[in-house]
Amino acid sequence: MEEIDAWFRPEMENIEQDPTFMIEAVERDTPAYPWESLYISNDTAKIGLEIRKSPEAVTAYEIYAHLRLMKVMDRLDEFLPGAAGAEGYALERAILSRVSDVWLYGRGVFDAVAYEPLEELMYSNENGYLDAFLLTARGDEFGEERQRWLQENPEALEEYRQWFVETFSQEPPGLREGT
Repeated sequence: MEEIDAWFRPEMENIEQDPTFMIEAVERDTPAYPWESLYISNDTAKIGLEIRKSPEAVTAYEIYAHLRLMKVMDRLDEFLPGAAGAEGYALERAILSRVSDVWLYGRGVFDAVAYEPLEELMYSNENGYLDAFLLTARGDEFGEERQRWLQENPEALEEYRQWFVETFSQEPPGLREGT
């Protein structure tokens, strides 16, 4: 948790105090993963989630929006060293790994109330299924990476699906109806 805290606090300070951009969390009626609810225009990001259901989740969604906005503003290296030149899947994986760590930090240190989309991300990451989570939920977007992943381990998708169903009692995003 100390390792997460070392980068988390300066990033949150930047989100709260830097006047060069704005991030706004907006209320939604339905759950959404961070990538499903982000809108960026110039120096402003809006990200939607069920704030009334999980006010603690706002922080993790703000981190997602902040890192995406920093990429647009060519400032990502300030907050995610080594990922500034990353694009596509590599960038999204690095950002969502950070978001997962923020949620782990919030749940572990601040006793944040569980919020399903972030629980799925965090548990997948912590159990070695971050690639499976992303490449199943967003297989159309990252088709080349998904194909490579499935070719390298043909049983990976079914193994992940079984783990997800055992863990969350439902199909993973990308395989369940409506995702």
